[in-house]
Amino acid sequence: MNHLDASPSPHFTVQKIEKFTVIEFRTPSLMDSVQLEEIARSLYRLVDEEDQRRIVMDFEKVTYLSSQAIGIVLQMNKKLSALKNSKLVLCGVGARLMELVKITRLDKILTIKPSQKEAVKVF
Repeated sequence: MNHLDASPSPHFTVQKIEKFTVIEFRTPSLMDSVQLEEIARSLYRLVDEEDQRRIVMDFEKVTYLSSQAIGIVLQMNKKLSALKNSKLVLCGVGARLMELVKITRLDKILTIKPSQKEAVKVF
């Protein structure tokens, strides 16, 4: 396994809080496909290689999401739903993102809570 690129991403932070892994996005715009490919690799690694099964994604700082970014979230959800005792929870989804989530009917698929505090209660 190559851990050279396992350095913290400039696009998000990862914190281990008790039994969960909290991912906080740092950039207001998740639209750039090159950045998103890098983000996807880092996020998938958390599940595939580090076996993190309880993940909270905090979108508080994010205003814009591309369809590619939504695809990454759905892929994370798919990966986690295939594992036992695992869950993906989104939080900090602002009004603009929530609109997008509802249009794409992702609110029916994903667990979304207002804040990290509520998100960790799901587990």
